Amino acid sequence: MSGAPTTRRTDPLRLGFPVKIMGAPEIKSNDTRRWQSNPHLKVSLEYMHQALDYLAKHKIRMYRMSSDLAPYVTHPDMPQFHNMIRESDAELRAFGARARELDIRLSFHPSQFIVLNSPDEKLVRKSIADLTAQAEMLDRMELGPEAVLVIHVGGTYGDLPSSRARWVETWNNLLPEPVKRRLVLENDDLRFSAADVLWIHERTGVRLIFDHQHFWCLNPEGMAMRDALERFVRSWPDGVRPKFHFSSPRTEMRELKRRDRKTKKITTVPVAPVWTGHADFCSPFEFITFMRIAEGLDFDVMLEAKVKDLALIRLRPDLLRYAPDVAARFGIHPSDAPALEAEEDAVLEEEVEVEGA
Repeated sequence: MSGAPTTRRTDPLRLGFPVKIMGAPEIKSNDTRRWQSNPHLKVSLEYMHQALDYLAKHKIRMYRMSSDLAPYVTHPDMPQFHNMIRESDAELRAFGARARELDIRLSFHPSQFIVLNSPDEKLVRKSIADLTAQAEMLDRMELGPEAVLVIHVGGTYGDLPSSRARWVETWNNLLPEPVKRRLVLENDDLRFSAADVLWIHERTGVRLIFDHQHFWCLNPEGMAMRDALERFVRSWPDGVRPKFHFSSPRTEMRELKRRDRKTKKITTVPVAPVWTGHADFCSPFEFITFMRIAEGLDFDVMLEAKVKDLALIRLRPDLLRYAPDVAARFGIHPSDAPALEAEEDAVLEEEVEVEGA
């Protein structure tokens, strides 16, 4: 179903981050109260207005909302929460209008418990209910087709081809239209490669999210990154900008203390990093290389670094220092350097390098 490349737009590419705001930890991502306290989507949306204030202040134009924005809304044993989306219609419309006014792209990334290819029909039905609720929130916010629900394929269950085919069957036979309209599929780092999700796209038309770190971790077919990027971009319709993911792998050695069962002595064991783990910040050099491979392709980038917005605030001046050509694609220009550096200094301290160390 891949056709001509998506029509290019002239507005700058966006950088975004997910859920938790590290630079303003007082801003909650959702109403976290337990069910006994009657949490509600309306309370979560009050927090999200504070998040919009923060995003606007820092000129961040993309944000992933918590998948728990409407607490307990699909819980099968708590019907008292099932109507909260409809009850919050006015608040959702107002929030969506404000996000559009600020030109902030919003999305959801439902949890790993959302599985559409499970052999367990009950789990699939529960997953569809959760996706339907999140699609309804985006619809009531009156957001356009760039506001998406990002999911992974799911489990392999010992038979990857059958599991892939089961995802296609769920799409074709069970998914309601609002979910199909919002759903996008991401390549992952352990089970379903870029080639696997392209296989699914060709049979469903589902749009695809390219994850840079996942591609390095799982690419058994040996696809060239540029080829994969072009094909993922073509999975999106004309005029709708794709959204891709970027993160750098952790490189730090950790030290774990373990007690010997026989001697009872405590020893320190060095533990190497797992390359699927995300680093706190994004390596500007990896990001620059990625964007130069993708020269001429348009897509927004969600940074999936552990320190969230702080990684984005650090990356922008780094791009100006090391790759003004890449910075310009995100609307970052040399005249912005003093403000960006002051913004970085306000939230982060940089370790001073000692000569000869």
